[in-house]
Amino acid sequence: MRGREIQLVERPHGEPSLSQFALVHTEVPEPGDGQILVRNLWMSVDPYMRGRMNDAPSYIAPFRLGAALDGGAVGEVIASRDPDVPVGATVSHFLGWRDFAVLNGSDATVVDTALAPPAAYLGVLGTTGLTAYAALTRVAPVQRGDTVFISAAAGAVGLVAGQLARRLGAVKVIGSAGGPDKVARLVKDFGFDIGLDRRDGPIGARLAEAAPGGIDVYVDNVGGEHLEAAIDSARPGGRFALVGAISQYNATGAVHGPRNLYTAYSKELTLRGLLVSSYFPLFPEWIERAAGWLADGSLREEHTVVAGLEQAPAALLGVLHGANLGKMLVHLAER
Repeated sequence: MRGREIQLVERPHGEPSLSQFALVHTEVPEPGDGQILVRNLWMSVDPYMRGRMNDAPSYIAPFRLGAALDGGAVGEVIASRDPDVPVGATVSHFLGWRDFAVLNGSDATVVDTALAPPAAYLGVLGTTGLTAYAALTRVAPVQRGDTVFISAAAGAVGLVAGQLARRLGAVKVIGSAGGPDKVARLVKDFGFDIGLDRRDGPIGARLAEAAPGGIDVYVDNVGGEHLEAAIDSARPGGRFALVGAISQYNATGAVHGPRNLYTAYSKELTLRGLLVSSYFPLFPEWIERAAGWLADGSLREEHTVVAGLEQAPAALLGVLHGANLGKMLVHLAER
């Protein structure tokens, strides 16, 4: 059997380009003992993947040159030599960026498509939703009456976080996004009280106007000026979940860091990083709660979908420029 995969052929310096990826035809091996063969249906592209394009130490290994990239995917098992994962099952796994994946059955999770569509397990019911849940219940827990600020609020994590903050008792939820259409959708469709267009001027002044009494919780997906502004606007004892820093991923020189860290000391703020892999034990709790909210319509999901494996590199570059509303997904095949 022949399949296709996306390989990284050159590492970027600064802004990545489509020329640094290649679509390659390969032979798909037969699964061995304990393995399964999956026909991928959906795959995820996420901002953290930009860091893996660099040959630099991080919390997850860099992509290898001349080899298929990897990342979250959902697909159908079409051959199995693992008795616990039958043919026909829908599974989530980490070998995206290819049409067909051969992997150990123990590295796949069978998902319940009666509970939610397959794509949901890459978004709200996947690491995206879990990140938002861990941020607002464990890392920077929301308390009733809090004012919450979320940067990149129209992105995959941000949209879920805004809705969760409201459910957890926040009295005001503020989100930043790029462009008037996204800002309007935050308020109209996803329960935010105020949307701030990051293109409209310095975010610090806009945040101070939106939250004159200060903020209690900040979910940081951007870093740089947004983090600095949140520190200035924080009330004493504020809690920050540091999830991402997308404003810095393509930087080639010194990046804009918060110049006001002493303010964080004097306000006794908590700034805590979040790696979603540290919270995988929360998955059953999250899926049980989120699936019910999806079913009754009180939790909304949003996908931006591109079609075809060959479009995956463009989808990744799009995420880095804010082309998505909600989760960016690549649709690989029909069931």
